[in-house]
Formats: sequence, C-alpha cells, structure tokens
Amino acid sequence: MPPQPLSHAISASSFRDIRLIATDMDGTLTITEKFTAQLLQTFNDLSDAGIAVLIVTGRSAGWVSGLVQYLPIWGAIAENGGTLHRAFTAQTFLPEIPDIEPHRQQLARMFQKLRMQFPSLHPSFDNSFRLTDWTFDIADLSLTELCQMQTLCAAAGWGFTYSTVQCHIKLPWQEKAIALQAVVESYFNDLSPKQIVTIGDSPNDESLFDHTRFPLSVGVANLHRYCDRLTHQPTYITEASEGLGFIELAQLILNQRPTPDSQL
Repeated sequence: MPPQPLSHAISASSFRDIRLIATDMDGTLTITEKFTAQLLQTFNDLSDAGIAVLIVTGRSAGWVSGLVQYLPIWGAIAENGGTLHRAFTAQTFLPEIPDIEPHRQQLARMFQKLRMQFPSLHPSFDNSFRLTDWTFDIADLSLTELCQMQTLCAAAGWGFTYSTVQCHIKLPWQEKAIALQAVVESYFNDLSPKQIVTIGDSPNDESLFDHTRFPLSVGVANLHRYCDRLTHQPTYITEASEGLGFIELAQLILNQRPTPDSQL
C-alpha cells in the first residue's frame, strides 16, 4: 500500500501517544547536508515534551560518537545498526563481533572483490572511522549495478545496502530495525509499538518501514524517488522534504500531545 499523506494523520490522532522518534539523519534531518537552527530548536521542543529522539544512521561510529555529545537527543545508532552511542557513555556493539580487526580485513577483501568487477568504486573518506561496516561512494551507480553488488555480497555471505550518500558492506543481520528493536528492549521496554514512530528517506531505511515491527512509520517527501524500489512502504509521507519533513512530523506530534487539562 502506498504511503498516505501525513496530513491524513491529523484527524486520526495517530501520533498522540508518541514517546520515541527513531530517525535517519542524512536527507531526513539535514537540509542540503546541514543541520539548521530550526531543527535544533525542534529537538529541544521534543525533549521538553518528554519525547526521546534516537538517530539511526549509516554514518560512522567515530562521527556519531562526537555528534551525541552536542545534540539534545537521547542517543544514536551508527553504521546501520552497528553501534549505539550516548553522551558520556561507552559505545555498545549491537551485532556480536568478537574481534574487530579481522572483521574489517574481511570487509576490505569483499570491497576489493566488488572493485574487480566495478573498477570505478572509491572507498568513502570515513572508512578509517568505521568499526562494523565498509562504505564506498554511491556516485552515479545505476540501480542495475547496485543490485549486482547486492547479489555478489550475498553470495559471499555479506549484507549490502545503500543510501543517498554511500553503499555499505555489512553483516547480513546488521540493519536499522534489528538494532532499534534491541535498543527498545533494553532501554524503552515500557513503550508499546504505537508510542514509537520511525522516519527515513532512502533504501537503507526500509527496515524501519516494516509495519510488522513498527506500525507507525513516516517517509520524508524525498523518499518518493525510491518508493518503487521498496518492499516496505512507510505508513505516511510528509509534504516537505529533508529536515523540513522531520520538523513537519515533529510539529504534528507536539500538536497532538494531550494538554494537562485534557488529562483531568
């Protein structure tokens, strides 16, 4: 079923009880690759309302570990489900990886196998800051090429996904939804599914749109370019793109929050 416009949720009060927003970052929180003052104010408004924000991104563990020290958010999952980061807290590995160094060597060998068939591939600049996956620039790769890479990785026992920014070689069971479920079970086990909303903009967010896991999911408007590639579609889609789409969702959630008088 195609996603409904987010405006349809206004009369349904679908987001009245939300207490956790699990959100992608690039293309979902950013506007032309940047955070805005309006976004930071929205984070503060959500925090004041008792709504936790958990970033779930493909960005590197090294990059995210710094980010969580400054943003007014609950925490962040990096590397499409690889690690959990919270301010002033040691990182947590979400998939079990006994020894990181040989793991990264195996990832690098898989990348070289892909490069033999696709010589133009370039490793992403942030690989030295990664722990659980290996990335390369998506550049102008076609959908056919991306599908071929996914098949090659699967044949070698690896997972593969991509976003608007990068392609990722990873463990097959390393995905955003699995990591989010683990975090919810450990830190938010008092929440019901109707109190959690997920939001994203690209194919590596698809597991967050799986209704059997997260019945309330949202795509920002720029997801439209990928909808025909997705098995799982979000429940709703915003009118605005990128970070303005996230703010559109946040304002809807804040507007639907019960007032003290309504709880009497």
